[in-house]
Amino acid sequence: MKLTVFLTFMTFFKVPLLWGQEAKQAIEVFPSTPFYQYIIYESLAIFWIAIIGLIIIIRMKLREIERVQKLGLDKTDHSSIVPLPLEDGENGGDREGSERLDSVNAQ
Repeated sequence: MKLTVFLTFMTFFKVPLLWGQEAKQAIEVFPSTPFYQYIIYESLAIFWIAIIGLIIIIRMKLREIERVQKLGLDKTDHSSIVPLPLEDGENGGDREGSERLDSVNAQ
């Protein structure tokens, strides 16, 4: 029991004090020269401008998708196939379909 109390006391009260002494030493994370500081700030600015640009592009795409859905252009109607006119009176679309139409019209 005494050992448990002693280890608990050491763990919670003495060990963090030792860790704090190591943390008190100055660790230079940010560069001290102005040139490198400028490079870091410039990189951060470019990064955030790129993030904002991506958000704007995503918003534009979402608005376009909503507009297309609102107009109903995302739904295809397979029952109304209209062949497109091409040169020399040919019909658009696949060649097999246009040959079938020609054979139906010839009969």
